[in-house]
Amino acid sequence: MVIPRALCSTPFRLITRLAAAMVLTLAPAAAFGAPASASAATADATASTGTTSMAVWRPPVQSRWQYQLEGNPAYASTGGINVGICVTPQTGGACVRPSVFDIDLYVDAAVAGNNTTINTAAVKAIHARGAKAICYVDAGSIEEFRPDYQQFVDWHKSHGNSLLGKPFSEEFPNERWANINNDKGQRDFLLRMMEARVAKCAAAGFDGVEFDVVHAHEEGKSVTGWNISPATQLVYNRALADMAHKSGLSVALKNDLSQIPDLVSSFDYAVNEECMEWKECDALKLFVKAGKPVFQVEYKTSPSTFCTKANAATLNFNSIKKAADYSLKDLPYKPCR
Repeated sequence: MVIPRALCSTPFRLITRLAAAMVLTLAPAAAFGAPASASAATADATASTGTTSMAVWRPPVQSRWQYQLEGNPAYASTGGINVGICVTPQTGGACVRPSVFDIDLYVDAAVAGNNTTINTAAVKAIHARGAKAICYVDAGSIEEFRPDYQQFVDWHKSHGNSLLGKPFSEEFPNERWANINNDKGQRDFLLRMMEARVAKCAAAGFDGVEFDVVHAHEEGKSVTGWNISPATQLVYNRALADMAHKSGLSVALKNDLSQIPDLVSSFDYAVNEECMEWKECDALKLFVKAGKPVFQVEYKTSPSTFCTKANAATLNFNSIKKAADYSLKDLPYKPCR
């Protein structure tokens, strides 16, 4: 089974306490979480970045989302993704549906029986419901369970063992920190590999991409095995954003809170884990101020504790509660509004 990505992206907080473009802003839909209006959809279809003429989807600031990186065999026909999910929000009332789904590029092996099936079925089903799909890609650590893993190993061995660093964590030794320096061409190689992955996202019909583990500079050599400077991280992250845009995809900045002032103009929205628990959310206000949504998830904190803050005009986040064990199945799922 593919290891849940939340489990690979969040536990570093328990170990090291991670301090965790120019964009056309679409008007929110009349109903929160509903598909954009016709006029907004038209603007969306014709929007472009400064580097490409391809249309790029950019969600309104208020866009209800679902984070499901683990498949459910009960929904095999839709790639293991529960595209019909409808739950009562923390604010109460009728059940609500997400208008944005953040899912893995591949169908969960527990559903597909392999680790190579691109989740086109889920993307089609999400689009059929008028929603959008973000493609999850790990850009900063190398996972053993990915179909292109051997290419990373071969390059590592043929270039003086200069690519694969320390295990991501004691809990997840099956992925290793990538060296994004370029003294032996590591960054160039990684970007070529990421470009191949992004091409698969685009071919599958995804609307956006989330690049995970793009904060190695915050962790330090003792954790990653590499000396990564903030400047090097900026070069890599900006290259990823540009790559997504050139492929016609919008792009999320995952965590990396310390570099938001430098990166908010390059990314179209933010994906954040646990800023409420660690009292780090103020850094993300720059995205909302720029008219870009913040897709935010808490695992251990109760919605009754954080939703009022998330919904307030001072933050205006799209916050959800997922399982306390960091799994990202379809349920539990509790949007704040």
